[in-house]
Amino acid sequence: MRAVTTTGPGGIDVLQVSEVPTPEVEPGQLRIRVQAAGVNRADIVQRRGFYPPPPGISDIIGLEVAGTVDAVGAGVTGWRVGDPTVAIVAGGGYAEYVVAPAGQCAPLPPGVGLVAAAGVIEVAATVVSNFDAVGLAAGQTCLIHGGAGGIGSFAIPYAKALGAQVITTVGSAEKADYCRQIGADVAVDYHTDWPAAIAQATSGRGCDVILDIIGAKYLEANVASLARGGRLVIIGLQGGRKATLDINQLLTRNGLVTATSLRFRPVAEKAAIVQSVVEQVWPLFGDGRLTVPPQRYFPLEQVAEAHTWLESGENIGKVVLTLSEPAGLAQGG
Repeated sequence: MRAVTTTGPGGIDVLQVSEVPTPEVEPGQLRIRVQAAGVNRADIVQRRGFYPPPPGISDIIGLEVAGTVDAVGAGVTGWRVGDPTVAIVAGGGYAEYVVAPAGQCAPLPPGVGLVAAAGVIEVAATVVSNFDAVGLAAGQTCLIHGGAGGIGSFAIPYAKALGAQVITTVGSAEKADYCRQIGADVAVDYHTDWPAAIAQATSGRGCDVILDIIGAKYLEANVASLARGGRLVIIGLQGGRKATLDINQLLTRNGLVTATSLRFRPVAEKAAIVQSVVEQVWPLFGDGRLTVPPQRYFPLEQVAEAHTWLESGENIGKVVLTLSEPAGLAQGG
């Protein structure tokens, strides 16, 4: 089968499309014929050599796919060969075939085409699991960093569907307009004094929940932007790994700082998260409260261009790699 491999850690020049063995389906798994694979910033970090897969997992990049069931492992019920599916995987997504635990596979969101669905499942699982963990609720204020990216493009309308007030940070006026269109109440340019803007937007109260993709660079300002009882959940390290935490500032807010990774959770936890997505998120696609964000498609052979585009910072929404598409399965959402 065709798959994206690397010659070692590094820049886009290490990416190549190679012929590799097709994975064998094991008990409890589905083998999926991949039609599209989402491209995430974690993929870029892995390509650079800083985010290796868990032990025993394919070193092929790719954490989310959409396709059709190609083989059903022993003990799996409820799936048949040919069924369309989306799945989160711990690795192996940039390939014609991938295996995934059956519990990490889900039917397509209502009204969403197969290829478009590839850019939905990982962000939905990430956002839902984290908002559930920190208890985002109606009437609360949520700050979402990087609102125009893949995570933000889902998190903003989902937080609004939960009844939250949403503030987001962005890098341009174009992205600010986009975020307001998808539900953000306030969009702040992060090149400015964004903590002051958030303090003004919340009348000095701060935010109940902050969803952060930046990490170290924003830690101090994030804690300062928490309301009393506020919760900061860090899901990315685009701004570094190490920072100084003023514990007194956290203490006076009775605040919480936590960090999570979807990739390294046990299979049973990921299966429960996928089930939550099906129960909580898929109905919102069915009734129109959620729609697929903008997606930019690249053929598998243009994986280097896909990574370049995502790294450029110009992207709005998701980047998706496409493979050959079976007849009758629409690409759009």
